[in-house]
Amino acid sequence: MSAMLLNKEKWPEFIGKLAGKNLWAPQAEGDAMHFAQVKEGETPGLDFGNTRVPPKKFIFPQTETMYRFQLGGTNIEEPVIDDEVVVLGIRPCDARANKIIEKLFKWDVDDPYFLARQEKVTLIGLTCTEPGLNCFCPSVGGGPASTDGLDILITDLGENYYLEALTNKGEKLLGEAGDLMVEDKGDGAKAKEKLVAAAEKKINRTVDTKGIPEGLPGLWEDPLWKRVSASCLGCGTCTYLCPTCHCFDIQDEIEGFDARRCRMWDSCMFEEYTLHTSGHNPRPTRRERTRNRINHKYNYYVDKFDVIACVGCGRCINLCPVNIDIVEILRQVKEAL
Repeated sequence: MSAMLLNKEKWPEFIGKLAGKNLWAPQAEGDAMHFAQVKEGETPGLDFGNTRVPPKKFIFPQTETMYRFQLGGTNIEEPVIDDEVVVLGIRPCDARANKIIEKLFKWDVDDPYFLARQEKVTLIGLTCTEPGLNCFCPSVGGGPASTDGLDILITDLGENYYLEALTNKGEKLLGEAGDLMVEDKGDGAKAKEKLVAAAEKKINRTVDTKGIPEGLPGLWEDPLWKRVSASCLGCGTCTYLCPTCHCFDIQDEIEGFDARRCRMWDSCMFEEYTLHTSGHNPRPTRRERTRNRINHKYNYYVDKFDVIACVGCGRCINLCPVNIDIVEILRQVKEAL
């Protein structure tokens, strides 16, 4: 695949070529960045921290209609998922998260909704040259310039952007803007390498995950779960903002005779998540729910799919209202092994 250099003076023209493709990019909303559709004439920049909410909605919407039906009828109307989307400025950790949850949605039965949306999305990533305070992606298999899940990776070299096509989809998209760029002769690659090495040194938080997946079952009744969950409010922020969390509920919504079956994000940190019809709840307190959350990411998912279901983006640490820190929890797990 090719690597190209784009002078920043031509950035508005580059965006103009993408603008007709249902382009989404991070944009400021209050004091946070959120992915929003780029309107005609807008030129989003790439000088920003990561978004507050991960962009998993493009392949796994927060609420999604599975089909519509009429009460008393037997016909169902399935949604047509055919809108192409280009997502600009997604961070490598978030793109990698999509590939991690893909393993679940392609597991025993292919999920048609997830796979159809994934096919329609082109992901243009941005190398993290200024990692966040609580980022720890290298500890869980990623990195500031990880390419897993991306179609194109952009690295800010100062005067130029360095663009790498990583898939045929990415190659095709760059080809449409080829008149704006010049082929890199190697200097861009070297400059990127130095920036990535410097970015890796800026990541101060680390987790030694060796032995954690294998050791977690032996800590089932360990007192650490009560300790680390003591301050938890059960608000679910950690799961809703996690790019790899993928739990959902399915409900029927009815208005008159019109109805739809839909699914929406859910959280294993909610008490009713595992509440049985009988009234029994196998995870009655936040101790059990916190234990499940950590085991799911660092044991169950590893056992099933051979990958940790955490990309080290740090959102659950940054935005927990009571400062629960997953890195600290894992440190205590390591000590207890």
